[in-house]
Amino acid sequence: MAARADTGTRAGVAAVSRRTLALGALAALTTAGSTPAYASGQHRREMRGVWLATVANRDWPSRPGLPPEEQRAGLIAHLDRAVADRLNTVIFQVRPTADALWPSPYEPWSEYLTGTQGRDPGWDPLGTAVREAHARGLELHAWFNPYRIANHTDPGRLTPDHPARLHPEWVVPYGGKLYYNPGLPEVRRFVRAAILDAVAKYPVDAVHFDDYFYPYPVAGQTFDDDAAYDAYGGGFADRAAWRRDTIDRLVRGVAADIRRVRPGTRFGISPFGVWRNAATDPRGSDTQAGVQTYDDLYADTRKWVREHWIDYIVPQIYWNIGFPAADYARLLDWWAAQAAGTRTRLYVGEALYKAGAAGQPPAWQDPAELSRHLTLAAAYPQVRGHVFFAAQDVARDPLGAMARVVADHYRRPARHPR
Repeated sequence: MAARADTGTRAGVAAVSRRTLALGALAALTTAGSTPAYASGQHRREMRGVWLATVANRDWPSRPGLPPEEQRAGLIAHLDRAVADRLNTVIFQVRPTADALWPSPYEPWSEYLTGTQGRDPGWDPLGTAVREAHARGLELHAWFNPYRIANHTDPGRLTPDHPARLHPEWVVPYGGKLYYNPGLPEVRRFVRAAILDAVAKYPVDAVHFDDYFYPYPVAGQTFDDDAAYDAYGGGFADRAAWRRDTIDRLVRGVAADIRRVRPGTRFGISPFGVWRNAATDPRGSDTQAGVQTYDDLYADTRKWVREHWIDYIVPQIYWNIGFPAADYARLLDWWAAQAAGTRTRLYVGEALYKAGAAGQPPAWQDPAELSRHLTLAAAYPQVRGHVFFAAQDVARDPLGAMARVVADHYRRPARHPR
């Protein structure tokens, strides 16, 4: 224990030094009006990624029911835009709501393609995305949502052969949506099998999860997993500990599946940006966030990094520098400290969608805000790159924030962060 305390003290001193360097870099940028040399590419390899979301047709396709040739052209346009902005990775959402953007024997075709769940779109979006991305020198990370079934609570709207209809005991309605119950071993086996089908069929460069594990809390509602807890929760201190264990089991299981079926394919997760507030846990960040992944989503993201259960982590630090409840600079420093000395790569999730958006704080009305984020991060050797949410915002870039990032930091192409 004494050794751990000593290590913590040294880490604290190092964190102060890193923060001083980072803030100095920011001051230099603000004062000089130009980017420090290291901000143009400190690492020979770095992540320059973009999320391409398909749920509710967020980024692509622009609407359901388009002819296959128009869908294909729209997908390729996003890949071409990534190349034009000197990005090197596209994180493509291929299982948004217990469905598939490839011919899966486990789940129906996504309704976001044709407008009707289960209807064959006449082409293979995932296969096309992998092939076309690789042809352009881009990595393609396949993005899966593990437990969300539908953005409504009517099982009758699912295809008759949908696993959620065949196994209603797997399903929990909550917050106006349907979810698979993470506490059931048969659910975890099924989710792993559905994901593994894509990994086995396509040479994806990584499997990617976002921030949805147990659902975000909804006031006045209870996620009803009483039966599963009664059956499997024995031996745990409380329900929260049991829930975290169920998510840990999924993460470890998927990691093992990937290594077995396609060695060399990586596994990354993009959690909500706050693990725990320091007021809750002294190991947590200096934040006052209303959601904590450990306590509310039952995702122990810090452990996954430190135990190297995942190859990379992309915390969604979706706040501006100086935001009182969750300061980007403080969270960047905290995550860098968690990744230090581990084999888990740290990339930072960036809220491009907030740039110029109505209702956002004044910082997000400044096209230089995101560029300042990358300047701060350049002072941390643990930060190996950034991922931007999301593709439609990269394409439109109404405030010019992405153009500023490219001009300041992406003047030359970067190799993939292998």
